[in-house]
Amino acid sequence: MTSFEADFKKAIVQASPNHGERVDARVPDMIILHYTGMPTSEGALDWLCREESQVSSHYFVRENGEVLQLVPEARRAWHAGKSIWRGESDINSRSIGIEIANAGHPGGLPAYPQAQIDAVIELCLDCGKRWSIAPERVLGHSDIAPRRKLDPGENFPWSELFGAGVGHWIEPAAITGGRFFQRGDSGQPIEALQSMLSLYGYGTEITGEFSDKMAGEIEAFQRHFRPERVDGIADFSTIDTLHRLLAALPRYS
Repeated sequence: MTSFEADFKKAIVQASPNHGERVDARVPDMIILHYTGMPTSEGALDWLCREESQVSSHYFVRENGEVLQLVPEARRAWHAGKSIWRGESDINSRSIGIEIANAGHPGGLPAYPQAQIDAVIELCLDCGKRWSIAPERVLGHSDIAPRRKLDPGENFPWSELFGAGVGHWIEPAAITGGRFFQRGDSGQPIEALQSMLSLYGYGTEITGEFSDKMAGEIEAFQRHFRPERVDGIADFSTIDTLHRLLAALPRYS
């Protein structure tokens, strides 16, 4: 497939060869946001469009807000890798992937230009409307692949997206002192916290043991929902923010 008609009418088509059929004819019910994590946007775009890379996304958003479509939305782009959300592990078959040109952690977490964020919001709203994607199903790569991925990073403006109707957000609780949980802790309170993370969507196992894996999941949660401090320690601010997010989900309200 060398060309196709853009699903998002403002997008410029630049076809990538890296895609396939959505398994079991699934339709997208998630949007996954990524940063490119490469020094230049052109280098990242070139990589996503090379057959040898075996990676792609449906969309690519430049710093100036220009949107390119690399893969038709009806096709399965290869952007999520090994990942899980609410028990589903083939995220590629049920998602739309959006790569945002940004050097990310390797480049010192540069700010996202406003024109770029405006374009991401418009694109997410358009995709969400056409596929009936719930706002809370707009997630970061780090949410579905904790420890393995960090994007779109702790300086991504999730609160601004939420204000425009994209994603899920509440104002995080202030960071204070008090009791906290960390690696090596165990018992019923850890089970309860693991249950909360799992209920929200993270691939957290209910073991009662605060493992390295769980610390990575706490970091992923903090990176998205409590970005002021990302340390993998479940303090009051983290737990309270998670509890209020759960209460604010449509199915729990």
